Amino acid sequence: MKTLKIIPFLVFTILLIFGCETKSEQITNADDYTKYLGLKDNKSVTFAQNEIDFWQKKFDAAPNQISYLSQIAANYSTLFEYTGDIKNLYKTEELLIQSNEAYDYSRVSTVRSLARNYISQHRFKEALVLANKALAIGEGKKETQKLLFDVQMELGNYPEAVKNLNVIRDMNSFDYLIRLAKWNDHKGDLETAITFMEKARDIAEKEDNKVLKIWSYSNLGDFYGHAGRIQDSYDSFLKTVALDPNYSYALKGIAWIVFSKERNTEEANRIIDAIATTHNTPDFYLLKSQIAQFDGNKSEEIKNRNAYFSMMEKNNYGAMYNKYNALIYAEDKNTAQKAIEIAKIEVAHRPTADSYDLLAWAYLNVGDNKKALEIAQLHVAGKSFEPKIQYHLAMIYKSNNLPLKTKPIKDELLSSLYELGPNFEKKVNQL
Repeated sequence: MKTLKIIPFLVFTILLIFGCETKSEQITNADDYTKYLGLKDNKSVTFAQNEIDFWQKKFDAAPNQISYLSQIAANYSTLFEYTGDIKNLYKTEELLIQSNEAYDYSRVSTVRSLARNYISQHRFKEALVLANKALAIGEGKKETQKLLFDVQMELGNYPEAVKNLNVIRDMNSFDYLIRLAKWNDHKGDLETAITFMEKARDIAEKEDNKVLKIWSYSNLGDFYGHAGRIQDSYDSFLKTVALDPNYSYALKGIAWIVFSKERNTEEANRIIDAIATTHNTPDFYLLKSQIAQFDGNKSEEIKNRNAYFSMMEKNNYGAMYNKYNALIYAEDKNTAQKAIEIAKIEVAHRPTADSYDLLAWAYLNVGDNKKALEIAQLHVAGKSFEPKIQYHLAMIYKSNNLPLKTKPIKDELLSSLYELGPNFEKKVNQL
């Protein structure tokens, strides 16, 4: 499953990847995907558990064979991907630290594996330290430069990211093409990003590499959704689950189409509830809360939001859900100050336009319009093309009586309603 983790930031996207439009033609058909819901068997999970048992016994019998630890760690990482259980991610970290310490951080593949684990945990600065350590070792330099691109993008160090991207340039390389797609998406050139992602998919199909096909199909599902190509998005997600029926990310993508495009809240909830039985993560409660809000069901909306926070309390997710926490707290004047505190931590951890957007939005919601505008103009405007960030920017402009800056963003957002979600339709129209 190693390749599935090549760009965690593309896959770890959790909630608002897709969006909304007026109710129009039917895209989905429950017969297409119902067979993938509520499956009892997950061959990937069973295989990973058997592998853990096998390698653990071997390690117990020969504790000097440190290489076994990496085998065990890789399978715990697979369990995390399929179950969402954070304990498996931390177990992976524990084993990789043990392995790295035994090797005195001299084995480059093990150092890189720990860096990828830290990326999944949103511990990006620590991941960068390890990536640079791997680069200094020198072995497998191109693999390390792929990792460096991934980390630098997360940290907002874009000139450094591009340097690493240029070094690994190879138009016949799947790994290069998906990063080139990521770079173009970051620049706001979605059409070019899709072109490169499709080239990567073609390579995966030509090589008949199941892991790469799953990865490229699911990410194309995202990209097509961004571009308003909803039928293509749906078809791409279906291709993903046909290869891996337990791939919850693609099923969630279908749930978003059902909710945002077709406004079928009952069916969207059915899909989400089925996924959550095997892959239980806090973001599912937030999605259900959004759906309840659209239905006008206040008690369900609050119930699911409370369930989200309850799950956050029961598990230590570190910084992984900081963005969502900040956005939720910012919505309520009574907790907006908390949003500022979280946003400041995010800015310190990763000074990207996304992090500064959280900070500007939080300041707007405590009534400090001028501070919000100052941050937005300096760190957000022209630096991110994500619709929700653009909506925040428009609201900040509006609150500072800048209608000439607000209107072009409103016009743009009206074409991004699918991605934003049904609850934003009224908000955008009121800009």
